[in-house]
Amino acid sequence: MTLTDCARKLGAKLQAKNAYAMFAGVSTDSRSIAANELFVALKGPTFDGHEYVEQVRQRGAAAALVARPLPIDLAQIVVGDTMLAYGALAQVWRSRFSLPVIALTGSNGKTTVKEMLRCVMAKHVGHADEVLATEGNMNNNIGLPQMLLRLDGHHRAAVFEMGMNHLYEIDYLTRLAVPDVALIIMAGTAHIGELGSRQAIAQAKGEIYAGLRDDGVACINIDDQYAHYWQRLVGETRRIVTFGTAPSADVRGELTGAGLKLHAGTEVAEVRLHVMGGHNQRNAIAAAAGAHALGLPLATIAAGLADFSGVDGRLQRYVGHNLATIIDDTYNANPDSMRAAIDVLATQAGKRLLVLGDMGELGADAAAMHAEIGAEAKAAQVDGLFVLGDLAREYAASFGAGAFHASNVEELVAALKPILGPNTTVLVKGSRFMKMERVVHALVDATQIKPAKGTH
Repeated sequence: MTLTDCARKLGAKLQAKNAYAMFAGVSTDSRSIAANELFVALKGPTFDGHEYVEQVRQRGAAAALVARPLPIDLAQIVVGDTMLAYGALAQVWRSRFSLPVIALTGSNGKTTVKEMLRCVMAKHVGHADEVLATEGNMNNNIGLPQMLLRLDGHHRAAVFEMGMNHLYEIDYLTRLAVPDVALIIMAGTAHIGELGSRQAIAQAKGEIYAGLRDDGVACINIDDQYAHYWQRLVGETRRIVTFGTAPSADVRGELTGAGLKLHAGTEVAEVRLHVMGGHNQRNAIAAAAGAHALGLPLATIAAGLADFSGVDGRLQRYVGHNLATIIDDTYNANPDSMRAAIDVLATQAGKRLLVLGDMGELGADAAAMHAEIGAEAKAAQVDGLFVLGDLAREYAASFGAGAFHASNVEELVAALKPILGPNTTVLVKGSRFMKMERVVHALVDATQIKPAKGTH
């Protein structure tokens, strides 16, 4: 894209010696920007990208997108708000491509379902690198535009994850992506501290349908208590594909041990999953619905799901200290995902130990929610509970005998190691800010990490 084209699309003022110079990419990070890329000078509460424009000039940037002209010898596209202009630029770029786009959100399972869909779509198009899917945590108003700007002519499908912690955030993101298929996995309690109620969470998730193409498909979890609410949001002019375990679901899943039987119309397919937990079986049903909405046959969907081997930090099993099995579920946590993790641990043979860190963003009921999880761990007959964090005391108090509250990771690991053996399973989980992966790293030799038997 030329600087002139970009300025015209954004209704911006261009200051450049060569208005028809091209830029080869877009970056918001002055540390990693490449030569001939456009630098977007974003401004936040603790940073201002305008302070790094001279630095990107020295690194060979083609131009900078700025909110005020700067006395620097670099082409500048001047706009009123660089964040909004960044999104608008991503929207313009996305409009150049006619490939199928799936957008998804949910209180739990977003990354897992996204990766499942990546596998399914790769099976469909034939090559994994022809499917663009959200990387890492690039699911917000900075990350999603960056993903959209990575679209190019070799991509044949895209899967975008959308996160939020307040109302109207997903509404903005979905209008940038303009998906062919929009899917809500479920509405749970994640971010209830910011939004105040589960109904508000369902409303925020439901915004994903606002950006659907006119001929797009809305995928709705018929097992969720807000299914009818979402159906009303979608209205009667767009096609709806329901999914779940209910007999009336358009894409129905039967949970069969570690596997899954999928039904869609007259099609039936058996799926062998290589990830643990009933919640992951339900995640697979959601992924199947997203792919089915694009017209993929169940046989292709089942084959793609069989290729999915899990996501780092989400129920990954390793051989650890004294040959104990360590289950790393440390990526994040909320009450719903905590319950799912406890359910997984309860199915393991031998001694079962649970290591938990605090859950964040739960609002005024945080203490009570932590206490509930401790009680549920006790009811699931977990043999021992080891906890870290201020609110984690509530886990321990409701669990009772067999609980240990540590003041730091070192103390927790020191208490765990002597009781580990080949017949012990340890599941580690907590919210992202707790960095509970430190416990996993202390229990598993980083040079010899290998999946434990039974993970696949």
